[in-house]
Amino acid sequence: MHKQPLVSICIPAYNAAQFIDDCINSLINQSYQNIEIIIVNDGSTDNTLAIIESYNDYRIKIVSQENKGQCSAANLAFELSNGEYIKFFDADDILSQEFIKSQVERLNGRSDAVASAAWGRFYQNDIHTFRLNPEIVWKDMVPLEWLIGSLNGASMMQCGLWLIPRSILKKSGLWNEKLSLINDFDFFIRVLLVSKEVLFSQNAILYYRSGIQNSLSGSKSTKAYLSAYLSTELGIKAILKYENSIRTRKVCANTFKLWSYDFYPLHMELYHKSNNWIKNLGGSDLRFPAGGKTRVLNFLLGWKLAKRLKLYFSRRVY
Repeated sequence: MHKQPLVSICIPAYNAAQFIDDCINSLINQSYQNIEIIIVNDGSTDNTLAIIESYNDYRIKIVSQENKGQCSAANLAFELSNGEYIKFFDADDILSQEFIKSQVERLNGRSDAVASAAWGRFYQNDIHTFRLNPEIVWKDMVPLEWLIGSLNGASMMQCGLWLIPRSILKKSGLWNEKLSLINDFDFFIRVLLVSKEVLFSQNAILYYRSGIQNSLSGSKSTKAYLSAYLSTELGIKAILKYENSIRTRKVCANTFKLWSYDFYPLHMELYHKSNNWIKNLGGSDLRFPAGGKTRVLNFLLGWKLAKRLKLYFSRRVY
């Protein structure tokens, strides 16, 4: 590389005291050192802020706001950033040491492409449980092809995977502050559809922490499900506006079908809205995703009764 552009890492942090040390240490120890880390403490009620303030590193910028949600905090972090390249990052995840270097090298000064990365999960806060999760989109791709492949394969669209030129964000717009659950679906569809190419960085690996209680991705509240529906609807509309074809309508219908299974039977309004989309898009043949005992119940009783029984017994257990 002939130059080392500044990379801004934007982190919303809410009650992240248990994990944020791991997050920050993985960033300040990157082999690529020309970074700034903007952390927005989003009204945390634990000692998240005290932990952040304990770091004596000039590259870390800290700001606090009242609790306004992840999207608001991410947008504020971006507004305070100065980098040519931007990475949005969750306060509980970890990057491999060569992550930023690998993505900067892949972009190589480009302002019209985004860099993606590999990822895997680890559980019970034990990094030794980490396993890579290979996906069909782990290669250089045209953005729409990446989206179609990703949606067909239920691939990860998580914010930490991406390095984004500032110029692309000026075209795509920032995070929709009305959203919470799967806010990244709407956001990254907009980002990708104004990009010319997705460049895969095979040496960039994100360690995704799974099994966290009270995490946003694990939320099952009515508000969270409404956000999931709205984000899905916004993302689908953006794809269809870009290309309204048999293949895009099919993948969009399947996306709504997957959510319709999740909405049933507790969120019937969202279930019916999703089914209206599916009908208008030409239908979906995506089967109910089931494993173990649920798969047997699905075969014997149908997916609706299987889902109701699973919900009934889960409530009795908890």
